[in-house]
Amino acid sequence: MIIVMGLPGAGKSSVLAGAEGTGYAFLNYGTLMFGIAKEKFGISHRDEMRKLPVEKQKQVQEAVSLRLSSERGKVVLDTHCSIKTSRGYLPGLPFSLLEKLHVDAVVLLTATPEEIMGRRESDATRARDPETIDSIREHDLMNKALLAAYAAHRGCPARIIYNHDGKLEDAVRQLRGMLE
Repeated sequence: MIIVMGLPGAGKSSVLAGAEGTGYAFLNYGTLMFGIAKEKFGISHRDEMRKLPVEKQKQVQEAVSLRLSSERGKVVLDTHCSIKTSRGYLPGLPFSLLEKLHVDAVVLLTATPEEIMGRRESDATRARDPETIDSIREHDLMNKALLAAYAAHRGCPARIIYNHDGKLEDAVRQLRGMLE
């Protein structure tokens, strides 16, 4: 399994769409979480998940880990490295989840805070909390620290791919290179 992570607005969906056709199955962690959280806690939109109490978020993560632990073969998991909550940053991939997975590599897709802010502002499909450039920068730094921790924990390579505005093809090429 290759785990691809990034902040909302980093362009994960766009880069992953460009990497289809490589023989990998693509799974979205947030979609799996939303299905469980909707059923267990009655939420109606995936942006409500990060507002659930941390203990409920952990319950949902555990349920998803059981689902993912049965995955075999060539899988790309699309997820967030961390979730910003009112109490701080919650690791998106707790070690208890990672221990159940066969992880070949972890990848962080990122861009400049200004690029991420611009993408978020132009995306009317999501209900995002207001953020500053500095808070996006802080969250990206937290993700880079967690990327290193996840890789060290699983003993696998870690890679950062920059998805700069106007350079989507470069980011797709780098990810495809890892999958082929």
